[in-house]
Amino acid sequence: QVQLVESGGGLVQAEGSLRLSCSASGSIFNLNAMAWYRQAPGKQRVLVATITRRGTTNYADSVKGRFTISRDNPKNTVYLQMNSLKPEDTAVYYCSVDDRGVYYWGQGTQVTVSS
Repeated sequence: QVQLVESGGGLVQAEGSLRLSCSASGSIFNLNAMAWYRQAPGKQRVLVATITRRGTTNYADSVKGRFTISRDNPKNTVYLQMNSLKPEDTAVYYCSVDDRGVYYWGQGTQVTVSS
């Protein structure tokens, strides 16, 4: 099985920055798409950003221009650079990876943005 370990969450002031990391380990065969989701209190989990193996990215309108997703394929790691953070970005952030059609999820990391 594939295990995902997330890190980088924490408390930050509005307009500040954080970088989230998610590293995959275990029985990895071929990681395809990687993505970040988030879930705010009392709300459903929503897609934040995706990135393909070749580096094509896509972003939710709410984070476009502020967040950047990237990946390091030799390290099996995906990153989410978050700039100009807003209180509405407060949520638990989850990474997700596709390994030969099987999808895996991390346990989530808390991001709290104070006003």
